[in-house]
Amino acid sequence: MRLKPIPSLTVAALTSMWIATLGNWALWDEIFEKLSGYGNLQGLGLALGFGVFIAGATFALLALFAWGRWIKLACAVALVAAAAGAHFMLSYRVVIDTSMMVNVLQTNPREVGDLLNLQFVMTVLGLAVLPCAWLWWQPVRRLPVLRQTWHNTLAFVLALLLAVLALWPVFQSFSSLMRNHKHVRYLINPLNSVVALADMAVGRAERDATQLPIGEDARIGQRWTNAAKPPLLLLVVGETARADHFGLNGYSRNTTLQLQALGDEVTSFSNVRSCGTNTAVSLPCMFSHLGRLAWNERESEYQNLLHVLHRAGYAVLWLDNQSGCKGVCNGLPTVNTAALKLPEHCASGECHDAVMLAVLDAEVAKLDPVRRAKGVVVAMHQMGSHGPAYFKRVPQQFAKFTPECRTSNLQDCSREHIVNSYDNTILYTDALLASSIAWLKGKATSHAGALLYVSDHGESLGENNLYLHGLPYAIAPDTQKHVPMVTWFSDAFAASAAAPKACVQGQRNAVLTHDNLFHTVAGMLDVQMREYKPALDAFATCRK
Repeated sequence: MRLKPIPSLTVAALTSMWIATLGNWALWDEIFEKLSGYGNLQGLGLALGFGVFIAGATFALLALFAWGRWIKLACAVALVAAAAGAHFMLSYRVVIDTSMMVNVLQTNPREVGDLLNLQFVMTVLGLAVLPCAWLWWQPVRRLPVLRQTWHNTLAFVLALLLAVLALWPVFQSFSSLMRNHKHVRYLINPLNSVVALADMAVGRAERDATQLPIGEDARIGQRWTNAAKPPLLLLVVGETARADHFGLNGYSRNTTLQLQALGDEVTSFSNVRSCGTNTAVSLPCMFSHLGRLAWNERESEYQNLLHVLHRAGYAVLWLDNQSGCKGVCNGLPTVNTAALKLPEHCASGECHDAVMLAVLDAEVAKLDPVRRAKGVVVAMHQMGSHGPAYFKRVPQQFAKFTPECRTSNLQDCSREHIVNSYDNTILYTDALLASSIAWLKGKATSHAGALLYVSDHGESLGENNLYLHGLPYAIAPDTQKHVPMVTWFSDAFAASAAAPKACVQGQRNAVLTHDNLFHTVAGMLDVQMREYKPALDAFATCRK
């Protein structure tokens, strides 16, 4: 039977109602099941007004594309976006804001594969594929251009008016909800994605993509120019590691057995907070001279710590076993170890972090010999504890805590099994750091070695039904911001850096953030420049 053509605005209206109801299941679940005070008639009235608002706003957006068959494409995109957003918000209790959208767009195919599971397929099938099938078969009535323009304009205005009027009777409850539970605004699907993309576009338009130089007066000070051995610093950037799951910080499980065996040679800083709750924010922010607050408000892009060290004269190398350096390594020697496919480290299809140590000697040897003579800084970007497929991050011999959650669909696992898988990743990071220290000790005759490890952000492991990371910083739990930081200094490095081990140990309970990283490393390597702030150097007091 041939279907009767319907107006394009009718298609937009039906799609909007579908999205406002089923497509926003995560929003309604949050309001009625997770938040107290809304499971009554007043809450029902709020939901009705809120739902009409979402339908009206979505319809207004789709009305801009209501031109014959174009409306089918617009509705299909909206349905797929809403279905994907609904899956992740329901499954992992994440929200979609600008930083999360940046993270999504910068995710590599390997990470995408971990997130695509049967539950994702079923959600997209039910919320997007079925209505898209109807769109495919449903003919759309065509109107003359001027008449369609008039209809679309009128529909746009009336839809926005309806959206405003729908909230008017429940505005007091609505404003209270938005004020007391700010994360709810990031659950409005798919308007949250539209707003996030618009904010990204505006932010990038306002900021020149060119990285402005900093540290143009940077030079290596006398502590290292007069040293018997040049410095060799391994700056290990952890991924998704929580401070409270490090045995060094008092965790009930011994997840850092090898580091603890080194005794006072290593220092674990137990009170460190991250710059953000996802890699796309934390990574460039932690290497910046600006600090978290200024970085978030920046009007220009700037070079970072690694560029300054290079400008001062050191040999700098970025080793990446993750999804890229997010601009931190622009213009510097860079190696993506994830693409090497070395069989002894990459047999499972993804390379475990030890692959970076496997190529370290060869890659350092390729650096400028004049710079190497002054000192070497290697930044090693881990795959670390990246979820949700924690079990993929470690070789099988490190799966000590069992039974594991061996699926990326965390809702199919008990919290105990999830924690087991996650703790195995920390156990493997412990082994990587211990092996890195052993590598540095092997260079003792020629270099003054040191290691500084710090994670980019933390992780939620099911607490309050939250998983993964990426919540807006203001509302993110401390588990997504409290990160581990560990140092190891050889005697030669401690002497030339003027950072006695006993003094460094004395700072282990100091309140630190990623804001300290730029200035602490610059102080350790005695890089003289205007941007250096002793007050943010974690070891500056040791030099006094």
